[in-house]
Amino acid sequence: MPARARVKFIEAPDAATLRGIITIYRAHGWWKPGDKPALLKKIIKGSHCFAVAETADRIIGMGRAISDGVSDAYIQDMAVLDTERGSGAGSALLKAIMKRLKKDGVKWVGLIAQDNSEYFYRKAGFKTLAKAHPMLSKESYV
Repeated sequence: MPARARVKFIEAPDAATLRGIITIYRAHGWWKPGDKPALLKKIIKGSHCFAVAETADRIIGMGRAISDGVSDAYIQDMAVLDTERGSGAGSALLKAIMKRLKKDGVKWVGLIAQDNSEYFYRKAGFKTLAKAHPMLSKESYV
């Protein structure tokens, strides 16, 4: 990742950090009209870990893991601003989250690759599960 950006884990974000993360959620269509910053605080608190990639003046990427904290985890909400794609921010975020999960003893890590991100995850060592099909309840949205 370029020296101008760094990855950090957050637990109690300030208002500016929340705004930066919401910008990324909106850019990817994951923030609905009417959603409030309090929702994001709950998402962060309920995650096993939540990381952001930031420059001196803004947040350019984010990612999190949800987990039981013992055996299994899922990578969730990995995203980098379009203007920062190819900067290494996404790779740095994924490496930091994977390192944190390993340190915490989590050995099984899965994810759903969306929006043509399969190559990114394959390059990072993930593989398609044979005979597995991601599914959502009919009430869910993507």
